[in-house]
Amino acid sequence: MRASPKPAADTPARPAVSAGDCGLLLIRITFGLLMAGHGSQKLFGIFGGEGLTATGKGFAALGYHPGTVYAAICGGSEFLGGMGLALGLFTPLAAAALIGVMINAMVTVTAAHGLWETQGGVEYNLCIAVVALAIAAIGPGQLALDRPFRWGKGGWREAAVALCLGGIAAAIALSL
Repeated sequence: MRASPKPAADTPARPAVSAGDCGLLLIRITFGLLMAGHGSQKLFGIFGGEGLTATGKGFAALGYHPGTVYAAICGGSEFLGGMGLALGLFTPLAAAALIGVMINAMVTVTAAHGLWETQGGVEYNLCIAVVALAIAAIGPGQLALDRPFRWGKGGWREAAVALCLGGIAAAIALSL
């Protein structure tokens, strides 16, 4: 039996953390913290937000009753989903939370404006949902708290979990 050849001395060893891992971390932190901040606007009234009571009135005007409960669910989903993606923690569930909120936003708020309407079209919410789904599919990378777990590697199953759970949550909210 022949032994495998040793790598050439001039072949660089793969770094423990690649440029792709750092790029993915940058996307996760930026995207995740912005989404968490958006949820904080609804929940806590910080970063220029109106807070839970005023946001609840807005949700009630959109047909979500009781509005404050739905505002809390939406704000909590954005906050926890955003923090989960930023930290790379429970990545498929974090992605599902954001996907579910964005499906609801597309159906109830932006669908009537079309794709690129300047008055708030679907494209913004669609981009958020797609980025969250892509992170679930790719995995959070080496610089994530999920790294030691199976779901921390990403894959078809993780993407399917994120999309299905987000879709189910959206369907439940829209049907009530």
